[in-house]
Amino acid sequence: MTRIGGTWQNWGRSASVRPIRVERPRSPEGVQRAVRAAVKQGLPIKAVGAGHSFTGIAVAPGVLLELDDLQGLVAADASSGRVTLLAGTRLHRIPGLLAPYGLAMQNLGDIDRQSISGAISTGTHGTGAAFGGLATQVVGVTLITADGEFLRIDEQNQPELLPAVAVGLGALGIIVEVTLQCVPSFVLHAIDEPVPLEDVLSSLDERVAGSDHFEFYWFPHTEVALTKRQTRLPESTVRRPLPVVGRWIDETLLSNGVYRVVCAAGQLVPSVTPPFSRLAVQLTGDREYTDLSHRVLTQSRTVRFREMEYAIPAEAVVPAFRAVQQLITDRGWRIEFPIEVRFAAADDRWLSTAHGRDSAYIAVHRYWRANPTSYFEAVEQIMREHGGRPHWGKLHTQDAPSLRAVYPRFDDFVALRDRLDPERRFTNRYLDRVLGA
Repeated sequence: MTRIGGTWQNWGRSASVRPIRVERPRSPEGVQRAVRAAVKQGLPIKAVGAGHSFTGIAVAPGVLLELDDLQGLVAADASSGRVTLLAGTRLHRIPGLLAPYGLAMQNLGDIDRQSISGAISTGTHGTGAAFGGLATQVVGVTLITADGEFLRIDEQNQPELLPAVAVGLGALGIIVEVTLQCVPSFVLHAIDEPVPLEDVLSSLDERVAGSDHFEFYWFPHTEVALTKRQTRLPESTVRRPLPVVGRWIDETLLSNGVYRVVCAAGQLVPSVTPPFSRLAVQLTGDREYTDLSHRVLTQSRTVRFREMEYAIPAEAVVPAFRAVQQLITDRGWRIEFPIEVRFAAADDRWLSTAHGRDSAYIAVHRYWRANPTSYFEAVEQIMREHGGRPHWGKLHTQDAPSLRAVYPRFDDFVALRDRLDPERRFTNRYLDRVLGA
């Protein structure tokens, strides 16, 4: 399906574009036809999934490919755990597709609205010191290159390129299929618990090592960390999920409904933010349950926000976090969103934020109607002082020269881009900034 005109905007309302035309292919061959047509007309072409990136990475000023109809299971092998999905498949649909085969994704981020291709292309990750980002689960990718041809990369076909295309930023071609290495279905025993912030920071290494998955949130203007720790158990483990009513109160009424009202009020009367934050840590974050992995790892977030996240060496997380704390105090800011701290294992993906080093992630957010510039840029300076790498799908100000300094395989990636897309059919302003024009 093709249509002319209209404005596309991302979920966070931080990027928008009015493309020349929008196409909605229903098959990999449809993507191929769209690429060939765009190339013939001299138009740039970009694919978008759920639009959950906060940067302009998916902005398509020429031809915009909506992958909403390119969803579903292509193939699955329960014995090997290998599963191939169409590129537009939303993460929240994948557990249902895998269930008949007794499989699950090894790890997930805390939001599951993204498409699988968008999630891997931007370096989406979850938490857990022994687990890499979603792109580390990728064992095969099929994409359409700038010459309009299918290119399969996996263990049998140019395997040396897999670490590059798994976090490809949409710069190497249009992904049409993704093959994942899945694991047997499992459940997680979860404990959400408020803990004095100083206790968490002073024992952070032990807490991270002591759980399969650990993270914490800190609401500025409070002295409490909301910790989340999870232990992986066999699928046969008896499940004790959250009560339906209790979960609705925590996640729908308080964390989204009431919170949305308070965020909006905080834009008019900033003084309401600190007392609400103190109340929030008293009313939420204290529960224990056991459920299927995807029901524990992910959560619903309907309050619109904007986000910046940096990966730093894991050993630098406490001094970096304390510097952000001090920054907020010194500037007298009223910050309505919590700061989130997560962890991931080192990996070999060329443009992964965890490439070559065990990493900690510090994420900062603002309500979407607030101007995040001063806050984000000041936090960004702290992260850069600790060797930080920005999440490709979240707001930052870095460019190709500064990013080259923190990515050992940066020039190798640019060389591959030169080879696969020499005329820059898949570029836009964001990619020109972060990779070079």
